[in-house]
Amino acid sequence: MFGLANPDRFLRFTRPLMPVVWGLAVVLLAVATWLAFAAPEDFRQGDTVRIMFVHVPAASVGLAAYAALGVSSFFALVFRHPLADAAARAAALPGAAFTALSLVSGSLWGKPMWGAWWAWGDARLMSVLILFLFYLGYMALRASIDDEAKAARAAAVLGLVGLINLPIVKFSVDWWNTLHQPASLMRADGPAMPPVYLTPLLTMMAAWGVLFLALWLTAIRTEVVRRRVLSVRARRALEA
Repeated sequence: MFGLANPDRFLRFTRPLMPVVWGLAVVLLAVATWLAFAAPEDFRQGDTVRIMFVHVPAASVGLAAYAALGVSSFFALVFRHPLADAAARAAALPGAAFTALSLVSGSLWGKPMWGAWWAWGDARLMSVLILFLFYLGYMALRASIDDEAKAARAAAVLGLVGLINLPIVKFSVDWWNTLHQPASLMRADGPAMPPVYLTPLLTMMAAWGVLFLALWLTAIRTEVVRRRVLSVRARRALEA
């Protein structure tokens, strides 16, 4: 990992990987979508059960993306990892998009199941909303400070603080008895759903995970190039 801290080495290493990762994401998404539509209706939820194949992967990737942002922020602050700040910044926008999608799809799923679009007293809903606000705060803080070095340090601190919310999101359904059902996948006695739903769900989660990886690597590469362009412009301005 530290070997890839060098931007040139990172660009060389990831260049041949990009078409592979994007291609794998497209294939997995196609297969997962077919499996999701091929799954039968649920005897209670009917066709609305298919929202699960969007909601659960979006929420999972939103959590994973913030974990990537937080860990990258840690390496940026503590180890001065040259690419860590770029990695943290690159994770923010796709992570926020996946988290927003999980909130919207959860609302669409909640209306027919709970009879309400939103429940302010639900611990999982509120903790995911807080996660989304951390994403927005991170991006807003970076945009509000002109000095890139100061913006990076301030945003990294905020990114680390937001890590506290991740276990709250994960275990909220176990710690508090609210509307959300307990965990269905990661259980000591195994997943609490039949293979006809479990297989497309896990495939979709893998597809969206690879999609985030593709987006993240692309954004990091773009950020590296952007900073090089800014550096060249600043050097030419000094020489002039």
